[in-house]
Amino acid sequence: MSESPANIEKLIGVEVSNSALKAICINRNGILTDIYQVATDKNQETFAQLVNFINELKNKFGGFDQIGIAVPGLVHAQTKRVAFSTYIPEHEQIDFLTELETAVRLKITIENDANAAAYGEFLQGAGRDSKSMFYATLGTGIGGALILNGKIWRGVSGFAGEFGHIAINSDGVKLEDVASTANIVRRTRSRFHQDQTSSLSKLTEEEIRLSNVVRAAQKEDDFARMMLERTGTYIGTALAGVINLLNIEKIVVGGEILQAGYLVLDAIIHRARELAFPPSFEATEIVEGELGENAAAVGVALLLVEP
Repeated sequence: MSESPANIEKLIGVEVSNSALKAICINRNGILTDIYQVATDKNQETFAQLVNFINELKNKFGGFDQIGIAVPGLVHAQTKRVAFSTYIPEHEQIDFLTELETAVRLKITIENDANAAAYGEFLQGAGRDSKSMFYATLGTGIGGALILNGKIWRGVSGFAGEFGHIAINSDGVKLEDVASTANIVRRTRSRFHQDQTSSLSKLTEEEIRLSNVVRAAQKEDDFARMMLERTGTYIGTALAGVINLLNIEKIVVGGEILQAGYLVLDAIIHRARELAFPPSFEATEIVEGELGENAAAVGVALLLVEP
């Protein structure tokens, strides 16, 4: 980037998600000073909503001429075009970045949300004492990102780190197919009536949500604990491959699934220990992220002053 942190009064980072647009403001000392969020309207194009949101930020935060945007999709390494995104379907018709810069009259840095979250955790979260780390984001979708010697490793096309597409068995079942939040709920709904001792069996299928499963597990519900621990086992299976391949210093795990805390994290670590090459596993620390839901917005803001 062209400017050093000392020359910039504030950094603005925006995360686009399936349910909201969130902006954070970081001052020149790296301190998060403000957060602003609005719900998205599924009946309106993301592009139009983003233009309106950024114009609101100009009035709310003021005094900035560039902004970082983290998007849930693939961003091409060279062109910075959004190559694929379920939540930004209009990317297929337009050059999303160029059109957005023209509409809001700002310089924009665009980044995949997992890469952005990884960078945030690396600089200001659980990875700040490491030189290299892998970040796994576990939520509506499952993604990943790799930081090597302080830089995001994007791969030849920009699509590195697609952790959710790792096959976890010989049938080719992908991690995201069983361990995303939607698929945890799907798996739970398919069998919750089979265990009448579970508090979840008293709910209707529509009432089964991840939050209900987590609450039940925290109250020692065996069925709910099994569903979460099995999820951790799936994730640990995939992470063992990451450990074996990269011999990475630290793995940071973030995302919505971590509301289950140790119930998932312990299972992840246990399974990774079982499957990973022992010397490599012992050299890798697996920890929970520290920035929570702000990780991607913080990271893409910090990318504005990436050395």
